[in-house]
Amino acid sequence: MKSLLDKATANDTNTRISKLTSASPRQWGKMTPGQAMAHCSIGLEHALGISKPPRVFIGYIFGPLVRWLAFKDDAPMKKNSPTAPVMLMREDRDMETEQAKLMTLVNQFVSSGRGGCTTHPHAFFGKLTPDQWGVLMYKHLDHHLRQFGV
Repeated sequence: MKSLLDKATANDTNTRISKLTSASPRQWGKMTPGQAMAHCSIGLEHALGISKPPRVFIGYIFGPLVRWLAFKDDAPMKKNSPTAPVMLMREDRDMETEQAKLMTLVNQFVSSGRGGCTTHPHAFFGKLTPDQWGVLMYKHLDHHLRQFGV
């Protein structure tokens, strides 16, 4: 499976991020490109342990089942997948600022390697291994880049 811990995959992801513009057409969902970049940065901040969101109650119930589905193969995340409340973007965001921040976080994630992944549980899935964090971060970024056709 593709992982953001892989340098080539991270480089390819940053290339895709750099192609996104504020005019990129949304294929689904409600976020603008700037909001999506900010949303993705929050995900990487969680994976790196920069922020440590609490577990959501529903994750204790459904997290193990959905975790199995999320990591069983290379299938991309489904359109309009639910978002944790802490990751919702309600206000507008500057696309270029958020894009640069996200690319910096991608570089930090890949350069930190497995040892840089948090041991804090994911808000929905619970405890993840570094390899699972790498796959999840790739799938999450890929999901939002596909949302805008890149």
